Amino acid sequence: MSLRELYQNYSEQVQFLPIYIREAHPVDGWWMGGGILGKLTKKYSPATAFDVYDPQTIEERRLVAGQCEASLQYDIRTYVDNMDDSVSKAYAAKPTRLYLIGLDGLVKYAAGIGPYGFKPARLKQAIDVYLQHISKPIIDNTGPM
Repeated sequence: MSLRELYQNYSEQVQFLPIYIREAHPVDGWWMGGGILGKLTKKYSPATAFDVYDPQTIEERRLVAGQCEASLQYDIRTYVDNMDDSVSKAYAAKPTRLYLIGLDGLVKYAAGIGPYGFKPARLKQAIDVYLQHISKPIIDNTGPM
């Protein structure tokens, strides 16, 4: 199960908001492009870019987010976190997280931290449970008032 498949199956019922946050492994930071980790990542995640510097302006961050969106081919519009990283901080998003937020604004599902906790199939299960729950009518069986 991929995010693209989730989007294709549930986009009429669920709003998807992928948000690009601060670059996790920029060349000028905690870079993973060299050594054994870089080789493994390139092998198992070939769409991953290894030449990205940490954006210093919102325009640069938007450019990198657009490149990420294109290379991952999710076909879902990507939003961009502010330069103060407010979304990332609020949702403990580093390096990757999946959330399901209910209509009441509360977190209904929070995946483990990626990449190991990035499991779209588990998000699918959470969406199915949530949609079943909200589609059930609320019946008041307490009798007349």
